[in-house]
Amino acid sequence: MARRRKFWRFLRFALLVVVLAAAGFTLYLDFRVRSEFEGRRFALPAKIYARPLELHAGLRVTEAEVVDELREAGYREGAREEPSGWFVHNRADVEIALRPFVFWDGPQPARRIRVSFADGAVSGVHDVLGQEVPLARLEPLAIGGIYPANNEDRVLVRLAEVPKHLVQALVATEDRSYFTHRGFDLRGIARAVLSVFRGDRVQGGSTLTQQLVKNFFLTPERTLERKATELVMAVLLEIHYGKEEILETYLNEIYLGQDRDRAIHGVGLAALHYFGKPVQHLTLAESALLVGLARGPAYYDPYRHPQRALERRNLVLRETREQNYTTMEQYAAARATPLGVNPKPGVGTSPHPAFLQLVHRQLRREYDESDLRSEGLRIFSTLDPRVQRAAERVLTRKLAQFDKEKRFGEPGLEGAVVVTDGQAGEVQALVGGRDPLYRGFNRALDAARPVGSLLKPAIYLTALAEPSRYTLVTPIDDGPFVWKSRGAADWAPKNYDHKFHGMVQLRTALAQSYNAASARLGTEVGVEKVIANVRRLGVERDLKPFAATLLGATDMSPLEVAQLYHTIATGGFRTPLKAIREVTLQDGTPVRRYPLAVEQAFAPEPVALLTFALQDVVREGTGQGMKGWLPPETAVAGKTGTTDEQRDAWFAGFTGDRVAVVWLGYDDNRAARLSGAAAALPIWGELIASLSPEPLAIPRPDGIENVLIDPASGLRADFLCSGARELPFTQGSAPSERAPCASEIGVAVEQVKEKAKGFFERLFGR
Repeated sequence: MARRRKFWRFLRFALLVVVLAAAGFTLYLDFRVRSEFEGRRFALPAKIYARPLELHAGLRVTEAEVVDELREAGYREGAREEPSGWFVHNRADVEIALRPFVFWDGPQPARRIRVSFADGAVSGVHDVLGQEVPLARLEPLAIGGIYPANNEDRVLVRLAEVPKHLVQALVATEDRSYFTHRGFDLRGIARAVLSVFRGDRVQGGSTLTQQLVKNFFLTPERTLERKATELVMAVLLEIHYGKEEILETYLNEIYLGQDRDRAIHGVGLAALHYFGKPVQHLTLAESALLVGLARGPAYYDPYRHPQRALERRNLVLRETREQNYTTMEQYAAARATPLGVNPKPGVGTSPHPAFLQLVHRQLRREYDESDLRSEGLRIFSTLDPRVQRAAERVLTRKLAQFDKEKRFGEPGLEGAVVVTDGQAGEVQALVGGRDPLYRGFNRALDAARPVGSLLKPAIYLTALAEPSRYTLVTPIDDGPFVWKSRGAADWAPKNYDHKFHGMVQLRTALAQSYNAASARLGTEVGVEKVIANVRRLGVERDLKPFAATLLGATDMSPLEVAQLYHTIATGGFRTPLKAIREVTLQDGTPVRRYPLAVEQAFAPEPVALLTFALQDVVREGTGQGMKGWLPPETAVAGKTGTTDEQRDAWFAGFTGDRVAVVWLGYDDNRAARLSGAAAALPIWGELIASLSPEPLAIPRPDGIENVLIDPASGLRADFLCSGARELPFTQGSAPSERAPCASEIGVAVEQVKEKAKGFFERLFGR
């Protein structure tokens, strides 16, 4: 008897312990549910956008280029019932149903416009009533984001924004008793328990609330213990929160597919990914497909398994019909509809990962990494999709061609391209290698390679800043040159053609890229002074004060070279290159602007003279092969670069509206047969030619005068001198001596004409 009492006492104690433990565990789960759900904040990655295409009369863009951008943005071709997200392409115009979008300067509603074209440019923009529209903006392309560690991406939506038929299809298919149960379904639990006793994996049957608990609070393991925890938390969730609030969270949390390395979460992003439209514009058939994906996004992937996805969608439609959520006519019409998923291929976290690396690096100067990955910032970048596509296409195609021909060595040649605008320092395109989608080593930012002759313009700029000593026609010696320095071996640079050319004009030495003449000139003006000017041109890395540095025996990335040449292109005004225009919150509230920052680094006169000399590089020097891609009137200014043993090939240059840099080489730095003129220049020329460049017209500073010069002697010429050219000079620095071909009267006449021309330019403006 005593034993029995002791047993019952122990049993009661054990039951009390179990009850207390269960109560404690339930209290813990209750605290966790309330604290985490009430304070729920989805980790929203920073969204990065390209520049918006601003359509206005006179914009130099073709019909085909606008249509390409519309397609890339997911616009559907052909008139639709939807108020936005489609276009109609006619013979001479494009009708566009613009989507609504919140820009940094305010929201833009959905509207329809008609864009007309003529002669490769926009001739007019009008609304549906025929009224002229001064400016219309396409919403910018989303080009990527800065994601949490698991690359989750989503677009948050309110339940009121979700079509009623999507909610009905979800409830009919996944949880018919959702609006009446208290978080669990007894039949589903029974199926799960029976599966365990049979030795099977734990089966489904979870309610929508349980699915949310599993995804929001728990790990994906499928065990009975986790199922019990899920059940308790689902009941607690239903006790504390309303059905609408739980459903809204479910619709934003649910995993609905994979775009390469980017996870698609929530119906808001899924609608954009699969159909290129906001969730509120989904049709019944489209909503049914998204609901069908909830059961198995990979198994029912409409891109990889379209037939399987179609069957699953039709099953969802049938379930919806059986619950009387649709009429028979609606059901039949939706069932007869094709899948209609967006034909745009997936690109993962970004179609342009190299450019995004630049954006990310610039953002990290002002923002914490955690904020970039969770606060939903909207980053409006400077990327121009048209320029970026052209840069990727040309580089990839040319490298494949070079590999096939083995023109410069074995296959495996790599390259990088940087393109900026000509004034504001905005990076319009950046390609980090032959595979534009590669997310690893970014050669445009991180491949620090010897730049060869690309540094020579700094030598000539330094010299031309002293007009009393140097002009474009000053004779300089291209004879053998040896630089002696204490503690170092003698340095004796050779020319690319292995010849010396004696006395040559300064502009000729740069145009032909003569090493001996350039090295001698650099040492005459001062190595330290040249290196200081390289820094003033925008290069921040430390350069060794050695004579060899003058000829490019220093490493730079293509982006650094672009900065250097951009300062020359802007007439000596240094503008730090940038990849970001604006940063806003999700609702459009401005966070930070990135305005134009300009600093005058050089007087305009020597920069104008240098630019003219760089045009001579293309007109008659090492870059004259450019005529195969661009007509002479484009007046490109640029410089070729080739390094020792032809390991690297460069071309850097600019037109009236863009600066671009191309680098080619092997990652293992092997010796090759590369040269700037033969390898990099063709890529640069083909790329810029595809962008309809503006001709380069050098602004003439007040301190510059043009003088007719005999090219053979470098002296003053007149109309009797064959081949005489007008060359620019800093005022008072032009040669006073007349050429043998010129008469005294003819030179005097030319001087009077030049003075008269200068007078009228000052009087009426240039």
